[in-house]
Amino acid sequence: MQMVFVNPERCIGCLQCELACAVEHSTSKDESDAFLEAPVPRKRVHVGAGPVPTFSFPNTCRHCDPAPCLQVCPTGAITRDNELGFVLVDAKRCIGCAMCAVMCPFDVLTFHELAGGPTPPVKVAVKCDGCIDRVRREESPACAEVCKVDALVFGELNELLAEGRLREAGRILAAETAAPGGRRVLDPLAAWHQWGRAVADSAAGADGQVRTASNNGGGPA
Repeated sequence: MQMVFVNPERCIGCLQCELACAVEHSTSKDESDAFLEAPVPRKRVHVGAGPVPTFSFPNTCRHCDPAPCLQVCPTGAITRDNELGFVLVDAKRCIGCAMCAVMCPFDVLTFHELAGGPTPPVKVAVKCDGCIDRVRREESPACAEVCKVDALVFGELNELLAEGRLREAGRILAAETAAPGGRRVLDPLAAWHQWGRAVADSAAGADGQVRTASNNGGGPA
């Protein structure tokens, strides 16, 4: 499955992803005209403040499988695209009951009037649709395309996870090999080697005691 992967440590809080998302989901698809539309186009990604200063987190739908929002929707407004796996909201079928928001573990749903929504206007569920039309054209989602620091990247989930693990392992190795006054070589099996040396030292000590006893005529200990 292809999806947008979040690298929160890289986010600088520029909000370009929010702007690109709102414009992509506008009628005009134009930055200068999008926010003159009625209703105003809404973003599907939300950059929130992190736990420490200068840290931000771009929060967006994970397209869970199984998806709690899909399971709880009483009108069938939330479905999954069988080809790409994205969880989608049909605005015309949404009644704004907010059951999906109650069940969402990542707090990614908001409620607004939409240009494609029901009449009379109802505040319906709004969430990331994976920029499904762009992906079908073999383009990246708008948020990932506009992000200049790779806080949001689009690709195959398993490949992105593997890259993330390698990146984190590299950071750990860099931190471990850097020591005050110089650098040291990190032994990833240090504990195992230490245990092996302890066993060898113990065996050598016992053998020495046996030889000493034999030399003194006392026989094996």
